[in-house]
Amino acid sequence: MLSATIAAHPAAAATTLRQRHSLRPCQPLCVPIGVAAPTRGMATARPSVVKALARKNIKGVPAPKLSFPILVNSCTGKMGKAVAEAAVSAGLQLVPVSFSAMEVPDGKCEICDREICIHDPSESEKILPSIVKEYPDLIVVDYTVPDAVNANADLYCKLGLPFVMGTTGGDRQLLHKTVQDANIYAVISPQMGKQVVAFLAAMEIMAEQFPGAFSGYKLEVMESHQATKLDVSGTAKAVVSCFQKLGISFDLDEVKLVRDPEEQVTVVGVPEEHLAGHAFHMYHLTSPDGTVSFEFQHNVCGRSIYAEGTVDAAMFLYTKIQSGASKKLYDMIDVLREGNMR
Repeated sequence: MLSATIAAHPAAAATTLRQRHSLRPCQPLCVPIGVAAPTRGMATARPSVVKALARKNIKGVPAPKLSFPILVNSCTGKMGKAVAEAAVSAGLQLVPVSFSAMEVPDGKCEICDREICIHDPSESEKILPSIVKEYPDLIVVDYTVPDAVNANADLYCKLGLPFVMGTTGGDRQLLHKTVQDANIYAVISPQMGKQVVAFLAAMEIMAEQFPGAFSGYKLEVMESHQATKLDVSGTAKAVVSCFQKLGISFDLDEVKLVRDPEEQVTVVGVPEEHLAGHAFHMYHLTSPDGTVSFEFQHNVCGRSIYAEGTVDAAMFLYTKIQSGASKKLYDMIDVLREGNMR
């Protein structure tokens, strides 16, 4: 949930998240659609259709449905599995191959009742070339681990594989340079939730156009994530940076990190079924004299918002490739601006 509250007095905005919001659990994304079949000679979209897809939709006219091969690396993790399910739900051709250091029974896992063969990451350089030949127009989605970001990008670039990098961490400057030097298509973003990205973009616009607008205000930041996340999220860092440009003095070590499950349920209002995967953020501002307050919230349960955004990013990238766009490196702001999201 994303909300903004303006109150005449801080007390008016002081009720807890639990009192104000009731979040319903996310619904499963699986539908019975098959995995990809080898597509040598597979028909590609007609130029007229591709050109239409490369432009913003005319209001009221739905975009033609896309279907292309997508390989999720790795679909054994929670985020990768969510993306694979979202890809199947969207009608994309899920390639029945993935890579993971995680041991799985018989070297296979199931995604929406479809069998995916799991290989060790050390085999990716040997296996991926044959996958590229077998599945023309392939796009890779990466949700692995931070330490693998740059090595994976090097391999994708070496093979000329367009990719969506959803994994955070790694050397981001080197990552961008690798893609630019290889001149391949890619979407790189640490935040794939479309609506959260839109909120961040709005914050950045406000900070750029109205610097110092909140000078003197006091800022309080609270974020709740699953207990395994120990650091301040990149999203919170970006929002705090905007508030700093707006004139607020605030250090990241002032962010209140809520990681205790009992506090998350009783105080923050996180549904118990989402304790293992959620992102609740609250930013509360109070005027110097205490008579005015502003509050911004974005509460995410589960991973569907990121999975759907990732699939939209893959679809966006596919249309750019098919239309021969001169620009090749994109982020989620570019995806939002295109306007062809589902």
